Amino acid sequence: MSFIESFRIAVKALAVNKGRTVLTMLGVIIGVMSVILLVSIGTGVSDEITGQLEGIGTNLIYVIPGNFEEMLAGGAAAMPSRQFNNDDVDAVAGRVSDLGLVSPMVEGGGRFSLGANSMFGPINGMAGNADEVFDISLESGRSFNNSEVLAASRVAVIGAEVERQLFASRSALGEEIRIDDQRFRVIGIIEEQGGGGMGGSLDTAVFMPFTTAQRLFGTQDIHMIAVKTHDPDDIEQAQSRIRQAMQPRMGSDGFSVFTQDQMLGILDAMMGVMTFMLFGLASISLLVGGIGIMNIMLASVSERTREIGIRKAIGARTYDIMSQFVIEAVMLSVLGGIVGIALGALGSWAMVTMSAGQIPSSVTAWSVAIAFFFSLAVGVFFGVYPAWKASKLDPIEALRYE
Repeated sequence: MSFIESFRIAVKALAVNKGRTVLTMLGVIIGVMSVILLVSIGTGVSDEITGQLEGIGTNLIYVIPGNFEEMLAGGAAAMPSRQFNNDDVDAVAGRVSDLGLVSPMVEGGGRFSLGANSMFGPINGMAGNADEVFDISLESGRSFNNSEVLAASRVAVIGAEVERQLFASRSALGEEIRIDDQRFRVIGIIEEQGGGGMGGSLDTAVFMPFTTAQRLFGTQDIHMIAVKTHDPDDIEQAQSRIRQAMQPRMGSDGFSVFTQDQMLGILDAMMGVMTFMLFGLASISLLVGGIGIMNIMLASVSERTREIGIRKAIGARTYDIMSQFVIEAVMLSVLGGIVGIALGALGSWAMVTMSAGQIPSSVTAWSVAIAFFFSLAVGVFFGVYPAWKASKLDPIEALRYE
């Protein structure tokens, strides 16, 4: 019997029980859709974070307390003996001020409010040159200056979404808002970035002098020191000088110095692991769908025992019987895979659209290909045993089966 004839019989067998066919495909559809959705979210978050970091530039150096790589690995020994303070910032600035700009960073979160309107968002305390260090473009107003940093003035530069949430359609420039129940005057509005909240958009953030942030949070700690060199060729020299300045103060393992490129590499590795984990979790539902296919195919073998006996009695080979059932299982998984891919892509588009870009999602060709071929492999793997069982039926016993 030819492959075309086996294919025709398989299609006819699936069409006879349409309801059971759809329910069997449902497991594969859900599995493939889950793979597409979860991987697209992981990829979207990774692309957005990477794009934001690349937009800052490659001549940026970060200095943080503790061993950064060991902290990512969860090592308790990697925790810093102490946090940075203002003297550490001065020590770094004294060594690299001729090579670039230095900005301390104090990070946290808070509640921003105006009247009945309020929202929560990240707070970034920085130096007066932060807009130059991090290439932050302002839509209107200005950034805070060094005298406001020294005076710990309650001035703030806010993101576009903060302005929209608190002030609706009117301008926030020159107005006052409350940040954790303290009054701040808005002196600048950051140009709208767009994109996802999961990626940490500047639209929902508030910037203030780092001295003001220290007072707001009740701390003298500096969470990070950023150095932006004037010339990318000076990065290695700047790193060397930073280590010379910090080693006597923090010890060789008490701090980490890494570049923007190194940070991108670490983040890419982390996001790759996260995406792989999401794929693994989604694949579990695909395996469950495969088990469903096997169960239905085994039930089909039992229901069609007499048919198999008749076909073998009139000359059908073991290969013919086996190929028919394998084709049925593969068709179920492939059709389910195609529908799942379509629904996954539609779901990804719907998440981005309905969240106004706050949930970044990106369907990639490799995730579609992997999901499709995985569903195909599931159909083959879980269809072989029922097909083998059907092909091994004795024609005489099969004809007697009731």
